[in-house]
Amino acid sequence: MRLINRKPSRAVAVVLLLIPFLIALIAYALGSEARRADNPADKLLPALTQIIETAERLATQPDRRSGRILLWDDTLISLQRLGLGVGLAASLGMAFGLVIGLLPIARAPFNGFVGVLSMIPPLAVLPILFIVFGLGETSKVALIAIGITPFLIRELAQRTAELPREQIVKAQTLGASPPAIALRVALPQLLPR
Repeated sequence: MRLINRKPSRAVAVVLLLIPFLIALIAYALGSEARRADNPADKLLPALTQIIETAERLATQPDRRSGRILLWDDTLISLQRLGLGVGLAASLGMAFGLVIGLLPIARAPFNGFVGVLSMIPPLAVLPILFIVFGLGETSKVALIAIGITPFLIRELAQRTAELPREQIVKAQTLGASPPAIALRVALPQLLPR
């Protein structure tokens, strides 16, 4: 059998999946040992045992200053930021994507504009967000939303524009208004995407 047609079994696939991780782990351990041989106090590549001990300490012991277990509290805060940012981006992306995809009069001016916005790296906007919103949660949530929204708008507008035109014509024939077409014809087909 030719190599291009050969598929690994499930067990072999798992082993093949683990090989790059093991190679990276071994390379890290060797690099860490080499650096620590020259300088035992090296902090650039700490030993694997030191990483495991620190992870265990962060996951189980409360912080001396705040009394909180930092790993779990920081993970919860990050997940809240992510949820708010993605929720905001999804709402805006769905609304604008539907409008741009359904209305040719909106597609003409905004399709190119959204395409250009999606090319701006979100981190380039970070200093502006810090100036406008401060260093609090708002700027962090806004960064997530700004990073995701243009891509969602572009994708959902394209998917909306690809909907079969016959469905829209049929809905119009039955007397559906543009908002009804958006909510009853286009939205149910876009939600799975």
